[in-house]
Amino acid sequence: MIIIGEKINGAIPSVAKAIANKDAEFIQNLAKIQAEAGAKFLDVCASVVDDLELETMKWLIDLVQEVSETPISIDSPNARICAEAVKLCNKPGLINSVSMEGNKIDLVFPLIADTQWECAALLCDDSGIPQTGQKRLEVFAEIMKKAQEYHIAPSRLHIDPLVQMLCTSEDGINTITEVVKEIKAQYPQIHVIGGASNISFNLPARKLVNQAFIVLAMNSGMDSAIIDPTNKDLMGMIFATEALLGRDEYCMEYIGAYREGKFGQKISK
Repeated sequence: MIIIGEKINGAIPSVAKAIANKDAEFIQNLAKIQAEAGAKFLDVCASVVDDLELETMKWLIDLVQEVSETPISIDSPNARICAEAVKLCNKPGLINSVSMEGNKIDLVFPLIADTQWECAALLCDDSGIPQTGQKRLEVFAEIMKKAQEYHIAPSRLHIDPLVQMLCTSEDGINTITEVVKEIKAQYPQIHVIGGASNISFNLPARKLVNQAFIVLAMNSGMDSAIIDPTNKDLMGMIFATEALLGRDEYCMEYIGAYREGKFGQKISK
């Protein structure tokens, strides 16, 4: 499971306060604890007004890179901000995200075509979020045409099937799981990503819903997630699910993560 640490996001009130107060120590601590917990990428999302976004992204990225070697996940709905922020990173990371909306893909894909950058792509277009699995797969087909045009290998893509609120869904996550299975059937090397916390908006005991979602989504083929890696219960669920799905030979990853204190009781060495 590819873990993208979600905690450096200006949409989170404590982070918004830290950004407003230029609290560098707070931001850098978030970077360090997520990297130590096993994040492969550290998501950096400013969530400020447009005029300040690039300046804020630069400040955040510089702070993170001062204390961590973990690659950056540049997170913005503005493809131009993503393109500019690539120049600020010391090493290839992940762009979060593009879609078939407007010219987002045609702006970002040429920029990363001959690099090692990876990219998250949402299954939506100019008509918004498709309400059926079939329509989402049609958008997926268009994204893959663009990837082939710019010679971007499937293994560098993280496809987001659009995880929405469970409380407004008519069929639970059936649409999501069906889309994920079909994507992985067509392109086994492609990654499927999701924001696990999206599923539980407006529900009580959200962490329980998030954990249940992760298990079901992983069983369908999701192998990349934007989560809080310091949440030991969630991390334990991920390691356990990987072992149960036969993706962890002799449960060595599960045992090692437990011994390292990534979940459960840390064992004294």
